[in-house]
Amino acid sequence: MARGDGPRLEARLDPVLFNAASVLISIPEALAKALPAAQRVVALTGAGVSAESGVPTFRDAQTGLWSRYRAEDLATPEAFHRDPVLVWNWYAWRRELVEAVAPNPAHRALAALEQRLPGFHLVTQNVDGLHRRAGSRRLLELHGDLFLTLCSAEGVPVEGWQPDGAPPRCPRCNAPLRPGVVWFGEMLPEQVLSRAFTLSAECDVFLSVGTSSLVQPAASLPLCAQEAGALVVEINPNPTPLSQIADFVLTGAAGEVLPALLEAAWPTG
Repeated sequence: MARGDGPRLEARLDPVLFNAASVLISIPEALAKALPAAQRVVALTGAGVSAESGVPTFRDAQTGLWSRYRAEDLATPEAFHRDPVLVWNWYAWRRELVEAVAPNPAHRALAALEQRLPGFHLVTQNVDGLHRRAGSRRLLELHGDLFLTLCSAEGVPVEGWQPDGAPPRCPRCNAPLRPGVVWFGEMLPEQVLSRAFTLSAECDVFLSVGTSSLVQPAASLPLCAQEAGALVVEINPNPTPLSQIADFVLTGAAGEVLPALLEAAWPTG
């Protein structure tokens, strides 16, 4: 598919109807044709995709024992320096929450897209590793990985540590280990972010899935893609700032819409 080719607004008038979980979902015919024809596709996912698996959103995780803390007071370098045991244990608890859930149909549909499209890449704001568990491999994690452990001094991954209720120590320098996520006040990994913008500027189709389109710099990725001529598709149950400018807006849960889009683009029946 040539980037920027073909009328877009008119394509909204030719839907392909798909019934998933008793929910009638309308997939524009032009989108169903454009997706398998695309040479490069980028998908950006946000907290909405994880929430459909039962993963609490960042601030919803402040329950029970942790209800007296603000998430912002636990997810900073300063908080870790002040009370590393408290921060380490909060992240250990969050890991337990994530380990108890499974990838949902949205995660699996995105992994299936990767199998069908050699030029497909997935960019996520989520740190829960569910995309990887679903089978996604061409994956960029903007905010890090909840299950990755780093040396707090050297910033390098460390494996083989034993949990004991307090941050274990780096075997090389004895600094406390920390979760491999991006905290408030920290920069996103430069190479990952640069790669995400490069892929967005080169793609033919950009899918924004389950994200509020409010958090920067990720919110600029679909704008970068659109400015370069890509078809921008938003999948979200609620309107966002992107809804006003996206070429296609598919309203609904990602776990219902993405399988429907997959079936419309690659019919099996």
